[in-house]
Amino acid sequence: MTGAVLAGVDVGGTNTKVLLATPDLEVLDRIDLPTPAHDGGDAILDAAEAAVRSLLDRHRASLAGVGVGAAGVVDPTTGTVLVTANSFTGWAGYGVTDAVAARLGVPATLDNDVNAFLLGEVAAGAVAGEPDVLGMTLGTGVGGALVLGGTLFGGPHGAAGEIGHVPGFGDTVCTCGARGHLETVAGARGIADRYAERTGRRIGTHEVATAARAGDRDAQDVFATAGWGIARAVLLTAGILDVTTVVIGGGVARSWDLLEPAVTAALAAEPPVSGAAIRVEQSVLGADAVALGAAAQVRRVVLGG
Repeated sequence: MTGAVLAGVDVGGTNTKVLLATPDLEVLDRIDLPTPAHDGGDAILDAAEAAVRSLLDRHRASLAGVGVGAAGVVDPTTGTVLVTANSFTGWAGYGVTDAVAARLGVPATLDNDVNAFLLGEVAAGAVAGEPDVLGMTLGTGVGGALVLGGTLFGGPHGAAGEIGHVPGFGDTVCTCGARGHLETVAGARGIADRYAERTGRRIGTHEVATAARAGDRDAQDVFATAGWGIARAVLLTAGILDVTTVVIGGGVARSWDLLEPAVTAALAAEPPVSGAAIRVEQSVLGADAVALGAAAQVRRVVLGG
């Protein structure tokens, strides 16, 4: 693998991010392009492949492997996308790893974007080298993933770490159809919904954050509730799995100044029975996290560990 690079691809419903990284996961370059989500799997990979080849030409590099992180439900074993959001057409059922390997002639891997986010932060981010970590992404909804003993843990049904769909957070209907999931208080949609319920005004989560910083009490209370919910999820994980290191990313996490006071207060009020200190970190990889985590995953295949 001497002199060869890794590619990481983050396929989102709106944008696809492609980066090149060294075997040590140093990012060399990146391209951000629109995802042709409604044009089918071939079109999505056409765009990603073109970006990878452009970066390779730009750096005159050879490719060792490609890791893909994709929104939705995927089967990492077969490298297939199983379930996608409505923003995609012809992507569910698509065999990603076989297609990428055939196109680029190198090993390929696939995982969902939240798993890849956590792998990136563990490999080269805010929790680098930590063996046991809960990863949370606060986006439109709330995603979760677990690394235990240094290895991604999916559970027997592939749903381990899905903290966003744990109940006990009220009775609001979640996007999945159940009630009272964490996502309803800590996801962007949930924050906007709760602000609208309190004020009769529907604005985006970014605008709710701006209002909170300007002194809007309703907006502040909505973020305090979100912070409380995040802390409860962290404490559940600490109590059940004895995992006390957490990394949080996603768009809502950029309002950490509004979330952190409630998170800190709730964690202090009910420390885990182990007595261990809980460490909560913000993502430091930002928009690179998913693609870099995907590159880290294929690195294991290429290097054998």
